[in-house]
Amino acid sequence: MSLPPKPVPRAPRVSLWRHLRLFRADILSAQPARLYRAWMAEFRTPFFRSVLVNDPALLRCVLKERPRDFPKSDRIGAGLRPLLGASVFLTNGPLWAHQRRIIDPAFERGRLKDSFGAMRAAGDAAVTRLAPLAGGRAVEIEPFASHAAADVIFRTLFSIPIEHGTAQATYREFHAHQRSQPLLNLAAFVKGPGWMPRLHSRKTRATARRIRGLIAGLVAERAGRIEAGDAPRDLATRIMTTPDPETGARFSREEMVDQVAIFFLAGHETSASTLGWTLYLLATHPGIQERAAAEAKAFSGAFSELSKLKLIRDITRETLRLYPPVPMMVRETTRPERFRSRALGRGTQVVLSPWHLHRHERFWQDPDAFDPDRWSREETKESARRAFLPFSAGPRVCPGAGFAMAEAAVLLAALLSRYRFAPVEGDVPVPVAHLTVRSQAGIRLRVTERR
Repeated sequence: MSLPPKPVPRAPRVSLWRHLRLFRADILSAQPARLYRAWMAEFRTPFFRSVLVNDPALLRCVLKERPRDFPKSDRIGAGLRPLLGASVFLTNGPLWAHQRRIIDPAFERGRLKDSFGAMRAAGDAAVTRLAPLAGGRAVEIEPFASHAAADVIFRTLFSIPIEHGTAQATYREFHAHQRSQPLLNLAAFVKGPGWMPRLHSRKTRATARRIRGLIAGLVAERAGRIEAGDAPRDLATRIMTTPDPETGARFSREEMVDQVAIFFLAGHETSASTLGWTLYLLATHPGIQERAAAEAKAFSGAFSELSKLKLIRDITRETLRLYPPVPMMVRETTRPERFRSRALGRGTQVVLSPWHLHRHERFWQDPDAFDPDRWSREETKESARRAFLPFSAGPRVCPGAGFAMAEAAVLLAALLSRYRFAPVEGDVPVPVAHLTVRSQAGIRLRVTERR
């Protein structure tokens, strides 16, 4: 069986300007093949110096042992700031710590059950939404996956389905924003003061402004219901009513808009990426799909039985390994460092690449193969501990990691128990990095009902 699609790496040597053009178009195919086996690689430009790190000791240092010495770099964040403002995804230091102290309790394991009913309702709605398309013809899966993931977010955050007028408008504007917003803009290459123009397109600024306006309306409506005492106990209410345990401060409405924007980006866009690639991988591996469908049919739908979806959980892990939604994370040195006997100055960009780490030839057996059963084998445990970062690690680990895994299991179980997915002959998606890892020209599958 052929391996799942992977971008063709660039030639070992290209000019600086050629590399920058490739990098701006797609950061995955802009990298050389040696990064899949290197412990560290260095890249210099007239504007900045960066190192890509795959060494587990250095990853542990940056993410877990000394995270304050390696804050998030603003080179990537500057491109996202029109939409995300000062959200927890972009901040550092005391402000970030304050935001996490308010957000984290809403996503604690014990609170997951509170969102489970909304996830199941979104799964049932996705099954119904796919029914008219399940006649065996080619179906564009990525928009469907995006719709299902957005439905989960709106139901769990604000207790409204995707069909709600504001939810629909936000969803439409978000997709317009995606098309106008490159992953990297000028600020990624030329670091400057906060007042420096970032050259966001007029459309990027306009769509971000409209999205934030729609979110502000939802936040204001929820604030009114909280004051009236009749607000539902969903994620929005829990976050808006949680004080910082150290300062007692709650999020202002403007701060809440920032956080909802990143919840929607992180919770919708990343989940949609994972769902689309998972369905493609199962379509091209029918034996694994049938095993997963049998597990899904045996699932009662109760929260207490979620842990029984072991194969579906491992399928999700394997998809996250092969197609991590966030392919690269960038930190920055705040003082001189020495990485693998190499001196790094202050301001060096430290690139942590789940994309390369998850396919690294020194960590994984058959690194490019889709093999969910690897997660039950002993030799994978060490690789998973040292070289698996779909949700980052350390203090900045994604607070919604458990939420995302539960969502993936619920959606997959609902879809696989009702439908069978098959590839379209000759139609192989090519992964590229936009805001997340998506297919360059979509993912088309044939969908039929199970009898």
